[in-house]
Amino acid sequence: MSTQTLNSIASKELYVQYDWYKKSFPPIIQQSCDEFFLPGFKFEMIGISKNINALMDKDSYFVTKIRIDKQYDMFFRSSEKAISLILDRALGKPNRTFNLNRMTDLEAKIITSFNDYMFNMTSKLLSPAPATELRRTNFDVIHLTFVIKDIDEPKFGKFIISLPAALLNPETVVCKEEKFDNTSFKTSTLDVKIKIGSTKFSVLDLKNLDLEDIVVFDNSNTKQMTLIIDDYEKEIKLKPNLGLITPIDNNNGGNNMGANNLWDSIEVEMNAEFDAVKITLGELKQIEDGMVVDLTSIYDNKVSLKVEDKVIAKGELVIVNDHYGVKISEVTAKQKVGAAQPEATEFVQENSDDFEEENSEENTEVSINADQQDEEFDYSDFELDDEDI
Repeated sequence: MSTQTLNSIASKELYVQYDWYKKSFPPIIQQSCDEFFLPGFKFEMIGISKNINALMDKDSYFVTKIRIDKQYDMFFRSSEKAISLILDRALGKPNRTFNLNRMTDLEAKIITSFNDYMFNMTSKLLSPAPATELRRTNFDVIHLTFVIKDIDEPKFGKFIISLPAALLNPETVVCKEEKFDNTSFKTSTLDVKIKIGSTKFSVLDLKNLDLEDIVVFDNSNTKQMTLIIDDYEKEIKLKPNLGLITPIDNNNGGNNMGANNLWDSIEVEMNAEFDAVKITLGELKQIEDGMVVDLTSIYDNKVSLKVEDKVIAKGELVIVNDHYGVKISEVTAKQKVGAAQPEATEFVQENSDDFEEENSEENTEVSINADQQDEEFDYSDFELDDEDI
């Protein structure tokens, strides 16, 4: 019988064989340790590889080589930390820090004897040597990496067993059913944000927003929008919905005529984005491929107008010339209190403390509801006191 080994650092064979190694060797290694030292250590297998260089890092190792026959050997490599915690339990904690280079004969004898005992146990899992002599390479050995832990203290070390691949007969995991078809996920949906565009808007125009007003977003393009998933943003190419085109002579917003003071004329950035948009993974795949996506279904969703991530109004998407706009159907921002409502202001000032206590519960309830949704925009953020003017 001849055996062909794969001369590569990583082999796909190890992926389908891993389950057999995981079930076969860890119980034997744990049993060997419990019988030799009594229970106190825990072995966990953390990897399998054909490349020893990737496993040893910069640690120092005590290596025991045990001859199987004329052709094959088994190697046991114990890191300095692993030997230290083994000797601490076997001989008691010393007054000095363990150093592999100053290892005593007694300490070396304990580790070597343990490796011999482990060899006698693990060799039961090896197959008979093949009749044909093989040409040795650097990758005809399987390295099993374990972590050895002290169950009473937070200490651990690395332990590597190197086995000749020719003497192993691992079972391979075989898929008994049809392979998974990822195309079935194309119709699955996920929630995303879609930013329509932005524009500059004066504080005065924000205050005067009313139902049926149309806000045109200068920084928008009817052929594209921005998809946002968490911190990921992607420009998406769209097929414009011509049914949204609205004839209009000029933009209702964006001018500062009638501003009473410098503060009202200050411009802030307003953004527009769809509420709770759902798209399928198939549509998301098209976006990644750079294809033009037909998202006609999202045009019926409400659009939120935001300033500093606070919702000030909501409405329906329209197209004005080459830009997107929003026709206001709901104004959610708090209205200015003061000169515009003198009687209400005077009433609150002259009323009794009982009135304030009676309405405190209502105010609290409104505050809680606001926290559960997008934070509302408060025009009082832009008000100036007399001493500030």
